[in-house]
Amino acid sequence: MMDIRQTDALIVIDVQNDFCAGGALAVPDGDAVVRPILELQSKFNTVVYTQDWHPSDHSSFASQYEGKNPLETIELPYGTQVLWPDHCVSGGHGAEFHKDLDVNAAQMIIRKGFRSAIDSYSAFFENDQVTPTGLEGYLKSRNIDRVFLCGLATDFCVYYSAIDAVKSGFQAVLISDACRGIDLGGSLSAALEDMKAKGVEIK
Repeated sequence: MMDIRQTDALIVIDVQNDFCAGGALAVPDGDAVVRPILELQSKFNTVVYTQDWHPSDHSSFASQYEGKNPLETIELPYGTQVLWPDHCVSGGHGAEFHKDLDVNAAQMIIRKGFRSAIDSYSAFFENDQVTPTGLEGYLKSRNIDRVFLCGLATDFCVYYSAIDAVKSGFQAVLISDACRGIDLGGSLSAALEDMKAKGVEIK
């Protein structure tokens, strides 16, 4: 049992069709996060969802580069970028939340990755680590000092969100059984170790 306070928030990261079974960028066993998330969010007064929301010509899509394939990397002005299959295109079925989620429980939905020139893993900042999503200000205006994170994928958007939560002055707690990872070349274990090292509590 977790001791949930008034100053806690639950952040549900990117539980969308394209990251679940049959999606364009399906996370292994991604659908399994839905049930624990439904149980979790009933315990919190503050619930935030994030939603990957890309234009069709997004710079992270391998389809935008001749001769490039998904999971290859390129250098963009803000650093190394993994190239992905086209996914979570704004307004499309793949960008919709998993049908079994109770999205009505969220007081705020943060859409990220909608600028074509820059990707956005974190719920707090785009990948340049400068452009804010507005989540930090929202949480602080609600007097939130601790965030619990869950969703998809542990080693990408959940990881970057947890790290940025700590950087932004929040205590951060990862709910392991409500997350699933992609695990590209050991990225899952590396992300978990880095989160621990940077002060994220893992439950």
